[in-house]
Amino acid sequence: MAHHVQSLIEHYGYFGIILILVGGIVGLPLPDEIFLTYVGYSVYRENLAHIPALISALIGAIGGITLSYYVGYRFGLPLLQKYGPKFHITEQKIDFTKKLFKKIGPMLLLVGYFIPGVRHLTAYIAAINNYPYKKFAFFAYTGAFIWTFTFITLGNVLGEKWRYVGFYLSHYSIYLIVLFIVIMFIVYFVFKRKNSPK
Repeated sequence: MAHHVQSLIEHYGYFGIILILVGGIVGLPLPDEIFLTYVGYSVYRENLAHIPALISALIGAIGGITLSYYVGYRFGLPLLQKYGPKFHITEQKIDFTKKLFKKIGPMLLLVGYFIPGVRHLTAYIAAINNYPYKKFAFFAYTGAFIWTFTFITLGNVLGEKWRYVGFYLSHYSIYLIVLFIVIMFIVYFVFKRKNSPK
């Protein structure tokens, strides 16, 4: 992984970061978090500059999520059902994300990047549900910044220990997913209770 990413960055520079993240968000089976952490490690080694790396990652994430929204808006659910399995997007993941989006759409757009298998679907589902683009952009682009900043910073801070991120993600990702879902439901019910008529 590191060798291929290093080669890609050497040949294409910051443009390579954009390309990988666009592909990863749209649905290609790429380890996005590990890639972002390696970008942070490259910043640590001074092979990349911090701000341009962050901007490139943000452009890639925003580009990918926007393309996903457009495809969902243009072609709808049938396209996702037909080609999704080729990209490990199963019917179960689609149904799960649809149900979750109806309950906590904005929060899901914001933190869905951190949930493997969900970040590829949030934009599609938002478009299929006719979620307004302005609202989508606000939450999805804010989430893109938080996600890219988090993992690039982790790689930069951890330095030579950047590989630990991949280890913990592979061993404990299910616990992170459960934690995020619980937090989102808590936020949703607190928000609903505060805004419910008394």
